[in-house]
Amino acid sequence: MSKPYYRFIAHEAEVFQHAYKNRLPLMLKGPTGCGKSRFVEAMAAELDRPLITVACHDETSAVDLLGRYVMKGGETVWQDGPVTRAVRTGAMLYLDEIAEAREDVVVVLHPLSDHRRQLFVDRHNETLHAPDELMLIVSFNPGYQRGLKELKQSTRQRFVAMAFAYPTSTVEAEIVASETQVDPEVAKTLVSFANRIRKMEELGLSATASTRLLVDAAILIRSGLAPRLACEVAIVQPLTDDLSTATALCDLAALLF
Repeated sequence: MSKPYYRFIAHEAEVFQHAYKNRLPLMLKGPTGCGKSRFVEAMAAELDRPLITVACHDETSAVDLLGRYVMKGGETVWQDGPVTRAVRTGAMLYLDEIAEAREDVVVVLHPLSDHRRQLFVDRHNETLHAPDELMLIVSFNPGYQRGLKELKQSTRQRFVAMAFAYPTSTVEAEIVASETQVDPEVAKTLVSFANRIRKMEELGLSATASTRLLVDAAILIRSGLAPRLACEVAIVQPLTDDLSTATALCDLAALLF
């Protein structure tokens, strides 16, 4: 199986390797679709470690992550959750969008993310000690969080943190072209389109054009879909439901393609 493609930009690989070597938990901060999850996948492959990923959301609870008793074959048996499995096996544990999870999830992670490196599975009355191989990684989008969704300092200060952002135009075009095998000129035009959207603060978009959206558009274009239509369905429509805003963005795409 080939390693996930990730274009290293600065010192992220070096920081990750040192955090892993010293058993320090790592926090990745940055906008959606900028490559945080792909970076984790690439580093797990680079270090040849199994990776367990949890996509957190509003309903993610401690029970979901730790485990529960379930009925199997007429018997009640214990079933480990993903966090418990990661601690038992020494896998890399990645909690994506950690701030979206319920507060009890964060509390459970506290003893795992400090010097104790322990996980208490209360429903199973068991305390697990993390092996040296386990690495805890979390990510969140600071610009997206509001009010109760903010990570508290008591949590943030347990992690080494790296800030991610969208790359420079040249690098982003290289990423889009390498990821999709689309014509490099098409990749450059897609990046130009994204950069113009990112500067249009007056549109009031809750999120902006991510590298992930550009990759989707490039895949459609490479497949034979007309570039303007690809931009509409892969970039414009995911960003907004407002008709006037969508029309303005489609007009911009028409100018570039």
